Amino acid sequence: MIEPGQLILLISHKGKRYLRKLEAGGEVHTHDGKLLMDEAAEAGFGQYVNTHLGRPYLILKPTLHDLIKGVKRQTQIMYPKEIGYLMMKLGIGPGSTVIESGTGSGGLTTALAWFVGDTGKVITYERRADFFKLAGKNLERVGLKHRVEQVNQNIEDGFLHSGADALFLDVRTPWEYLHSIPNAVIPGAMCGFLLPTVNQVSDLLRGLEDGPFEDLEVLEILVRRWKPVADRLRPDDRMVAHTGFLVFARYMEPPKVEPKPEVEETPVEVEAPAEEPTSETESE
Repeated sequence: MIEPGQLILLISHKGKRYLRKLEAGGEVHTHDGKLLMDEAAEAGFGQYVNTHLGRPYLILKPTLHDLIKGVKRQTQIMYPKEIGYLMMKLGIGPGSTVIESGTGSGGLTTALAWFVGDTGKVITYERRADFFKLAGKNLERVGLKHRVEQVNQNIEDGFLHSGADALFLDVRTPWEYLHSIPNAVIPGAMCGFLLPTVNQVSDLLRGLEDGPFEDLEVLEILVRRWKPVADRLRPDDRMVAHTGFLVFARYMEPPKVEPKPEVEETPVEVEAPAEEPTSETESE
């Protein structure tokens, strides 16, 4: 039995997907006919429910991948292939506070809100009012809006928040905002950036090298899927290749106590043991 308010994923026999919040007495209108929410709730996850025309629909509990793929978008969103590595690199988990700028349609914001849990918080900045509203609707649709604080503001004047555990910028010229990061995050916080071109990455690296940042990393993630047919196993004809460069750096404050230089230890000379007489010497 599925409780009201839970998200459900309905999949037709042709693979068409409907992501919906289950509402008592609600209906889903599809090309295959009308589907009753109460019947879906009674059937449960992993089961089928028929439309009024007798077409079966599979009922599944959506994964984070499903939620991101289902985001209504007006902008390009981050792909799951980047998001997975990003979450691990930034150390995002239950209780984390993370600042994001460049909300867009809210794809990454959805993932961040999923990982921080109810004890964490996502603070996302977006300068465009239309994207700000769209992201809010997408977060509300998947039931994660309560974990997110949206700010409809440009970050050129700095961040309104401080003490974040991590920070991520998906903006065109991130090197222009590096000076604002120290007031926004804790010392040692990981910072991430997404950029589409190599010249932008070079400009960012110059800024990071001149600032209080260490542990720099630049990468791109490529995915090549294989046809899942045992007797004809081979790569797909197409692959998800370059979709953007990920750049990571750790913000580090100058040390309050200068580390002491290492003192080289003087090697201790050990006398070699006396050679034992050979068998020939013994025989003599």
